[in-house]
Parts: sequence; structure tokens; C-alpha cells
Amino acid sequence: MISTAKQTYQNAWNMYKKVHTAGTPKFHKKGYAEKYQTSAHYGKEAKMNVFDATGVKFLDMQYIQLPKLGRISGSHRELLYRKQDIKIGTVTISKTIDDKYFISMQLGSDTPFVEKKRVTNSQIGIDLNNDNFLTDSTGYQIANPRYYRTIKGKLARAQRKLSRRQLRAKKDGRNLRNAKNYQKQRLVVSENLRGKNILKNHALAMSISDVGWRTFLQMLEYKANLYGRTFVTVDPKNTTQMCFDCGFIMGKNDTSKLTLADRKWIRPSCHKRHIRDWNAARNILAKGLAKLA
Repeated sequence: MISTAKQTYQNAWNMYKKVHTAGTPKFHKKGYAEKYQTSAHYGKEAKMNVFDATGVKFLDMQYIQLPKLGRISGSHRELLYRKQDIKIGTVTISKTIDDKYFISMQLGSDTPFVEKKRVTNSQIGIDLNNDNFLTDSTGYQIANPRYYRTIKGKLARAQRKLSRRQLRAKKDGRNLRNAKNYQKQRLVVSENLRGKNILKNHALAMSISDVGWRTFLQMLEYKANLYGRTFVTVDPKNTTQMCFDCGFIMGKNDTSKLTLADRKWIRPSCHKRHIRDWNAARNILAKGLAKLA
């Protein structure tokens, strides 16, 4: 039987060859983050549930059995209380650079994992911005706690301490993986840098890169598909500069474009008063509905 690792390796090469016609991929350098995959297997007499598999299985409402790691605790009670006809597929076990373990499972079932939601016939537009995390087309806002700014001083001090311990270990001729003081400090720095600390409250700091925005949009798309909702993205061009009521675009007819400092503005001809981000969210909703029409 082909091992999971070998099968995954071969699948990756096959997928790569379909997309790229020349060259070979560059492999990641070995770091402190680790990951491996395994699969649950079911015998002929086994029941198709999460308790009767081999390799990976749920022991009870609190513990999971995994190859190499053995019995570990996990938060899966709600899932098992709601459904019993679940089959485990491929399982990915990963350890982050700050020594935290995460398990990702592919689960299959003959019945839906979520209840079908009723049709609401409602729509909403969302504007992502730096002043606050988001504003929707109803005017509701989620504030930006500016998490990065609150920890950047602490993070800078921790990184300087990490650098000193790294230099000391190298001067003594010690391998960094075996330098206890360096590893202890590395975990402190890694914890502060982890993306989940910035994303956990659904709010991003102003200095976060575009990958953070993409992650949030991917979450929205995933949830929309899960609950039978439609999610679309639109071209943001002029959504900030255009008056939602009359369609005039700032920057034309001797008017100046709005700057980032212009949080509220008045349309020169129709004299409509706008809150910048709310107006943009309404324009985004209109573009989305036109795209679906």
C-alpha cells in the first residue's frame, strides 16, 4: 500500500506538471514549523463513523488518537453530538513555530454538516478600510483595535533580545536548535507575530499586508458557500469617490478627489452629506447586484 506521504508527494508533482510546462519548483527551507499527513482506514467490518477507524480515530468526546502523537485532547464535542455518520479522510497535523499543534481533518458524511438556511432575499455590501476594519451598506461598523500598534514596542524589545541570544550561541559554537535560551526567546517572538492574534477579533491593523485581506475574504466566501449564500467581489474603482445618490464622481468637473483624511464629504451639486466608508459600501452593494443581474 502506498504511504500517505508518498501519495501526497506524487499528487503534488502531477498537479505541478499540469500547470507548469518547464522548470522545477523551489522547495521550502527546513524551519521550525512542521507538518505531516496521515489517513484513517476502515476495515470491511468497520462502521463508517469516527470511532471505528484505524490510524486516526476519535476515542471519546474529548480525545483523538493520532499516529506518532498518540492520544491528544481536542474540541470536537459539538460535532459529535450533532452527527454520528461521519467518516474521517485525510488528516493534516501541523506544529507552528511557537510549538502549538493543529489538526485539520477531511470529513465525509451522507447527510449535510449544516442545516439549510432559509432564503432571506437580503443583500449587504462591505467596504474594507484602514480607519475601521469594515463598514457595511447599512452603516454598521467594526472597529479596528490596531493590535499591531499596541504590541510593536514589546515585539521590538523581544526581537533585540532574540538577536543577542543568537549571537551568543553562535559565539559559543552552539547549534541554535540546542540553545535553550534562544529557543525560549524565539517562542515569545513567534507568539507575538502569529497571524491569528491579529485576525482573531476579525480586525486588522493598518500595517497588515494584502494577504490578511485575502484571508478575510476567503473566510467570507467559504461561509457563504457553506450556508447557501452568494458571495461576489467587485472592482473597487470609484466606489469611494462616487456619490451613491446621484452618481457623480469626485475629481471631475473641477472638483478634487477625496483623500484618506476626508472621512465625511458633501456632494457639490446635490449637496448630499456622505460618510465616506458607508457611501463606499453602498456603491459596492450596487456593483455586486449589477454583477449578479
